[in-house]
Amino acid sequence: MKSLMRAVLCALLLLAGGPPVLAAAPPEPVPVAAAAETWTPPLSTRGRHIVDARGERFRLRSGNWDGAQGSWTGSGDRADPAAHHSGQNAHGIPLGLDRVPMSVLLADFRALGLNSVRLPFSNEMLRTAAPIPDAAVAANPALRGRTPLQVFDAVVAALTDAGFAVILNNHTVTTRWCCGLDGNERWNSGQSTARWADDWVFLARRYRDNPRVVGADLYNEVRRDVLDDPNWGLGDQHDWHAAAQEAADRILTEANPDLLIVVEGINWTGLPVDGFPHGRPTLTPVRALSHTLTVSGKLVYSAHFYGYTGPRHSGATGIGETSDPRYQDLTGAQLEQILYEQAFFVSAETGAHFTAPVWISEFGIGADENGAAPRAWFERLTDRLTRSDADFAYWPLVGWSTTAQGTPGGDTWAVLRYDAAGRRSGVLDAADWRTGPWTALTTAPGRTGPVPAVPAWYQLTTDHRDHNASLRTRAGGDWDAGARKAVCPDGSRLAGLAHTGGRGLCSTSDLRAPAGGHTVVRDEAYVPQGGDWATGYTKLQCPAGQFLTGYSRRGDRVSAALCAPARAVLPGGGRTLWFDRGDNRPPGGPGADFATGHLKGQCLPTEYAAGIAFTTRAAARPSPAALLCRPLPPA
Repeated sequence: MKSLMRAVLCALLLLAGGPPVLAAAPPEPVPVAAAAETWTPPLSTRGRHIVDARGERFRLRSGNWDGAQGSWTGSGDRADPAAHHSGQNAHGIPLGLDRVPMSVLLADFRALGLNSVRLPFSNEMLRTAAPIPDAAVAANPALRGRTPLQVFDAVVAALTDAGFAVILNNHTVTTRWCCGLDGNERWNSGQSTARWADDWVFLARRYRDNPRVVGADLYNEVRRDVLDDPNWGLGDQHDWHAAAQEAADRILTEANPDLLIVVEGINWTGLPVDGFPHGRPTLTPVRALSHTLTVSGKLVYSAHFYGYTGPRHSGATGIGETSDPRYQDLTGAQLEQILYEQAFFVSAETGAHFTAPVWISEFGIGADENGAAPRAWFERLTDRLTRSDADFAYWPLVGWSTTAQGTPGGDTWAVLRYDAAGRRSGVLDAADWRTGPWTALTTAPGRTGPVPAVPAWYQLTTDHRDHNASLRTRAGGDWDAGARKAVCPDGSRLAGLAHTGGRGLCSTSDLRAPAGGHTVVRDEAYVPQGGDWATGYTKLQCPAGQFLTGYSRRGDRVSAALCAPARAVLPGGGRTLWFDRGDNRPPGGPGADFATGHLKGQCLPTEYAAGIAFTTRAAARPSPAALLCRPLPPA
């Protein structure tokens, strides 16, 4: 069970120093049985689903194998088990290696019905040069004398050789238990965003040759520290949307373009005090501001739900507790609505710029939970995951059932618990009340087989920086120095623009020619004689045979249009689409609202955009006012 968010004084921040430890190549894994489920890496996304390299549905049925993120609670002697979460000293490596051989652990994971593992780690772990104590791997003596990172290597290798997909999860900055006021509230707590992204590039490169390492879960439960909230889109040092975009693009361009990128919503903002603003935004900001990555089909959003927390409840009892309801206090209908508003809309509302798979990457409850409300919540949540055929990951997979001395202890939330002799208890045993809901969740039929490609929509934003999502354009350098630029991902075209605010909308398209560079249009050089489609306005029109893929601006003023050559002859003619006095979009608004609160224009799905018009008249906005929309060539 994760620590509760409390409005108390911040714990001392533990800083980790030095560069990442460049350990030797990952060691040979402990032999284990082959996986029962057949799938082909890498993984990608199609609409709301994750698919493998064959285009077959791959539903993440996952568990969190924690420990490498830290178990120390932040006070007391690190050598004292009592100073660790549930009395379990993980020694900075995945739990259970002291009690159970790796092969047995992985067989138990398979028996749970899992096909994937979320593997938390801390940034500090990457730099810890001291070897772990022999006692930490007593049941796996081949791992003695290794650093935490080298043990992590061995765990990754064993999991992937057994056929599991591994999603790496940056859980904490320092190696300690999460998640409250613990000095690990944000990705850049005690370190810079650049250093955090550097660590991700380092780790993604480390496992680049292992195709079953399929994902990078960028940071866990971003939340308020003592003084400040994280935000989604304000452009400052606490902007989680921007930081995730930066790290994702660096991972995909500098380390491994095949990885899924998992972005969790914001876990908490505000002071948990009645009368003060506070709450759990989760994925609600995604509706207005989503991510468009440099490699399409790689974005997954995630959220966490625990019964003792709530949409506006920190989960605390006593200090930090408010009168707001917890999730377990809600009726079935209320819970259904809240879950949709906070997370499930992202996958349920198809054909939007924010549409993506949603991975409920943490939820859980104790085997010793006897309360009717918490139990009902767990059954309702697992039923919701089943009915929506959602991707999921239980927290935690592994825990102890006894102390080192053999007395009862350990984490009762774990689905697999082992005593000091390695004997197992938990969900695989009928005596555990969670067995029924868990079995229903993991064995229920869901979508399988091929998932057809679907049209995708991508949001561009120049709110605070450039947004060049095209690898081809990036390779060509800065195409409008000093201006703020936005470019659609490769394999898409510009479909819409906002009159103000600088946002745009792209749609998937195979229109671009395989060869040929882009054209930067700064004036009316390509407007043919007699072809004035916006009289009195400045028109940036693509050359014949080209279409819009990007735009730039200087302040509010349109600076340039970016055009790309088409693979086929493009029809001329077309129509002028004005949007400076009202929205002008196709029926149904395909792509959803890509610029909330701003007027927008968007060509029909059967059209391509070939030009942008704006005015420089005094007292008028010099921002986009019209698009030239022309019919697409026959398929």
